[in-house]
Amino acid sequence: MLRLKDSQLTFWDAMLPAELLELKEELAKVDAILDDEDFLAPFIERFNTRIGRPTVPVETYLRLMYLKFRYQLGYEALVEEVKDSIQWRYFCRISLGKQVPHSTTLIKLTKRYGPEIIDNLNAILIAKARDKKVIRGRKLRVDTTAVEADIHHPTDASLLSDGIRVITRTVKKLKESGVAVRTKFRDRRRSVKKRILSITKVVKRRTGEAYTEVRQITGEILNTAQQVVAEAKQVYKNAKQYVYRHKETVSQKIEQAVQSLEEVVELTEKIISQTTEVQKGKTKIPHRLVSLFDPEARPIVRGKLQAPTEFGYKVLLQETEEKMITGYQVLDGNPHDNTLLEDAVDHHIKTFARPPWAVATDRGFSSLKNEEALKERGVKRCSLPFKGKLSKSRKEHQSQNWFKRLQRWRAGGEATISVLKRKYGLRRSRFRGASGTKTWVGLGIMTYNLKMIATLI
Repeated sequence: MLRLKDSQLTFWDAMLPAELLELKEELAKVDAILDDEDFLAPFIERFNTRIGRPTVPVETYLRLMYLKFRYQLGYEALVEEVKDSIQWRYFCRISLGKQVPHSTTLIKLTKRYGPEIIDNLNAILIAKARDKKVIRGRKLRVDTTAVEADIHHPTDASLLSDGIRVITRTVKKLKESGVAVRTKFRDRRRSVKKRILSITKVVKRRTGEAYTEVRQITGEILNTAQQVVAEAKQVYKNAKQYVYRHKETVSQKIEQAVQSLEEVVELTEKIISQTTEVQKGKTKIPHRLVSLFDPEARPIVRGKLQAPTEFGYKVLLQETEEKMITGYQVLDGNPHDNTLLEDAVDHHIKTFARPPWAVATDRGFSSLKNEEALKERGVKRCSLPFKGKLSKSRKEHQSQNWFKRLQRWRAGGEATISVLKRKYGLRRSRFRGASGTKTWVGLGIMTYNLKMIATLI
């Protein structure tokens, strides 16, 4: 059952002196912004049921998420900090006589609400700021960044090792439950671990022969993975028959384990297939799987010296002259930047009911087609520096003062991305999958925008 507010005071709240309940300036402004009834509308529209246990009040949940992303706290740390602070309790609307929601409850709620609710909340927040003239949206700068998935650096050997480990763990769980007990399955995790350790010793030598030796060891792990998958398929076949024969009495936990085994075997087969291609010398594989635990994560080439390739999700950010993020998008795969600009400007026009006066981007977004499309939409100043050798007329165009001023302003977007990564959780998403990353990024941007509005008011 959805609960929106919990305004009931306890005896202990009435006994507290007013000084203890006085919020700091930032929290007081954020509290006033979140007090708007419009922020409850998306929850009422999608989750307004009158059956089941009462949820955490929506107003409490929103304030807890603000504190989590504002101060970069884990869920458990967040709960402990709110328990120990009267001011934070008051900000989150949690009376002294009531318990702070458990960390696992907050995790489940966040996943249940999903990215659509967070998108709606961000749209409502931007609309409020626009209506109050806090932001005007006369200038727009667009850029992309990569949000890392919560995975280790993928290598063929480590991915095969992950598949073997998870398959073995799942089969062991099924056998302990009395399913497919007589089906042969050998635990090969120890031998694989030794081979992984031997790879680290070989790589340290940094000789020309090291690559050949690594590929040889990877081939041994590949053979082991094929044996594990073959045995796991037989276990899955017998386990599925067991579930079918005992469908009236079998537990949900066993059904989930059988389903999990099917999924991990399928993913491990894909890893085996792509590793076999690499062993043959084919290094460029489209739609390559980079994680067993987050199959939707993609390799994103960023060209940075320290990390040329990042593994996760590409994110498009739209920012106005007030340093507000008015639009964001977690993209599928790694599309080229110059295919994203028109949609970004259309989103801006939809948000502000008029085109921006000026648009500034880096070279990745530039093309003659994009420049013409922006002018057709009513953009007066397009600061899109072209790549490659410039013609004389183009060089003169890009040497104009207004063009260079917009490029200097565009460079400030890099600082905003840095702040989002360092202080608002956009360096790495702790939720798995594209849907989880969209939720994580949306909450981080909502927190950033709330902080910016509190500063601008």
